[in-house]
Amino acid sequence: MDLFEQINQDIKAAMLAKETLRLTALRGIKKEFLEAKTAKGADGELKDDVALKILQKMAKQRKESAQIYTEQNRPDLAETELAESAVIENYLPKPLTDEELTAAVRKIIEETGAKDLKDLGKVMGIASKQLAGKTDGRLISEKVKALLS
Repeated sequence: MDLFEQINQDIKAAMLAKETLRLTALRGIKKEFLEAKTAKGADGELKDDVALKILQKMAKQRKESAQIYTEQNRPDLAETELAESAVIENYLPKPLTDEELTAAVRKIIEETGAKDLKDLGKVMGIASKQLAGKTDGRLISEKVKALLS
């Protein structure tokens, strides 16, 4: 079962269980998935790797919104955003630990033969593709820079 079908099943379950917050988050996910499926140039299919990128973006947006609401002294709205983010993150793969990320980046650096920061672009291109969905791009960039320095 792909992610789109899983979301549809979970929407039905949330409706039956009357879980309004979860239902709102799942409907938001479905909306984004449908937009991606019907976007100009799309073939009507939504591959799981594209769906994961959408989910990552949505979770990140919710966290950023929660941070803004917290800064503006609106804990009620921040709490809602964080709860929706938690629902979205349930569909994302478990993120890499710092040790796993370090090992993966070291392996990529060895494979590419990178020596210093001049090779940053070469390493980042491969690392971004291989580690997509497993960790945040900013963390990958920081780790590559630290290891190449």
